[in-house]
Amino acid sequence: MTALLIICFCLILGSLGNPQFPEQEKDPKFWNAWAQRTLKNALTLQELNKNKAKNLILFLGDGMGIPTVTAARILKGQLNGQSGEETQLEMDKFPFVSLSKTYNTNAQVPDSAGTATAYLCGVKANEGTLGVSAAAVRSQCNTTQGNEVTSILKWAKDAGKSVGIVTTTRVNHATPSAAYAHCVDRDWYSDNEMPVEALQAGCKDIARQLFENIPNIDVIMGGGRKYMFPKNMSDVEYPNILKHSGTRKDGRNLVQEWVDRMKDKKNHYVWNKTQLLSLNPNNVDYLLGLFEPGDMIYDLERNTESDPSLTEMVDVAIKILKKNPSGFYLLVEGGRIDHGHHEGKAKQALHEAVEMDRSIGRAGLLTSDHETLTIVTADHSHVFSFGGYTPRGNTIFGLAPMLSDVDQKPFTSILYGNGPGYKVINGARENVSAVDYKGNNYQAQAAVPLNAETHGGEDVAVFAKGPLAHLLHGVHEQNYIPHVMAYAACIGEYKEHCMSPSGSAGLRPAFSIVAVILSAARLLC
Repeated sequence: MTALLIICFCLILGSLGNPQFPEQEKDPKFWNAWAQRTLKNALTLQELNKNKAKNLILFLGDGMGIPTVTAARILKGQLNGQSGEETQLEMDKFPFVSLSKTYNTNAQVPDSAGTATAYLCGVKANEGTLGVSAAAVRSQCNTTQGNEVTSILKWAKDAGKSVGIVTTTRVNHATPSAAYAHCVDRDWYSDNEMPVEALQAGCKDIARQLFENIPNIDVIMGGGRKYMFPKNMSDVEYPNILKHSGTRKDGRNLVQEWVDRMKDKKNHYVWNKTQLLSLNPNNVDYLLGLFEPGDMIYDLERNTESDPSLTEMVDVAIKILKKNPSGFYLLVEGGRIDHGHHEGKAKQALHEAVEMDRSIGRAGLLTSDHETLTIVTADHSHVFSFGGYTPRGNTIFGLAPMLSDVDQKPFTSILYGNGPGYKVINGARENVSAVDYKGNNYQAQAAVPLNAETHGGEDVAVFAKGPLAHLLHGVHEQNYIPHVMAYAACIGEYKEHCMSPSGSAGLRPAFSIVAVILSAARLLC
């Protein structure tokens, strides 16, 4: 009995120092069976989907570098009561994955405007510029004309498809703007933010271009309401709060102009969740939804009664767009992943990434891989990391399992290379055990003090499924992405290969074994 108690005590002591994981993982058969299932699925990909893509969807996680994808995967699992590491994101289920090189023409570490021009317009550009080639110089209005480049959203619209933009940022922020605007400065949200010289030279603000350059964008949803209304006009949701009031110096009410222009069509303007979800998509052809004066509220903090989630917006958008028998193009941006990282607030950033993944799953339920090419990628990364030899199942926002061997203080697994989380107290690094490091707005410690954390320069992942998704493989320049999408859908400059009677968008299919045998038989006979 004494020996048994000693053995049990030793086992208990031993288990305290080891991470907990499912008992089945101790058996090699578990891992072998899992790998064999994965291999079986991989072998089915030998039959490539060469259909013509009727629909195109691009999910853009702004700032969603590979470390963010991994951390979001763990968070998703932990939110569902699992340890997290073994969880699959919706994007993880896509059969084809490649890497995208994100640099701008004049920047090793890029910004979101130059990258948006690349993955939407098909050409690399200078940082801070939208829908213009690298011949255009940031903030120099006179370099705009003659250097405009068009986007895949316009190519799709010109081909008769319905088109939409859904974002959690302002609809005139960097990512969505490159889909419709030609602007040498991403910060020219309305004429209020433009220099007098640029206005006198004839340059247009981005909000104005949203409604004028491609007048009939079918679905537009996001934030940015204040840039559409006359200066000091009170906001409908936040009346008499000056920072939320209209900004336009030209006195134009772009929303009312849109409503008036579309009055003979099935159009709706909405500014809250109740209005949005009360719509019957079958009775809506054009939708303008502006849910905040600026960017939309972080998903962790939004009012679930009045503010729609990204998933809810995507759901409505697809139901409206898919009515077009010619198909659709939809740009979806999880834009506030980027904002969370810039603020050093990893919890906000990762919850934004998880919500975008939910919207990817919803889109998958509303479409078919047989006819819809769906791509998930990022514009750039961030100097975000997580490490510290954490044990299996460690909360992603938790501490590393040991103290620093230099200052003998604890540290969180999540850290930033730079940013606002740099804090020195009495000449030493802050002791994180004295603060709420699991709070929604906790700013993770950073190595270098900056008011805003910076982007990272490494490659980002590109996940793809649907027609011709296999063309996204290996390592490519970021501007390659819209060319693949256009080729798959036979739009823009890519139409000739679609003239075959079969309607296949792929290259001329290779002869099957049966065809070869029949051909040989005819020759012999």
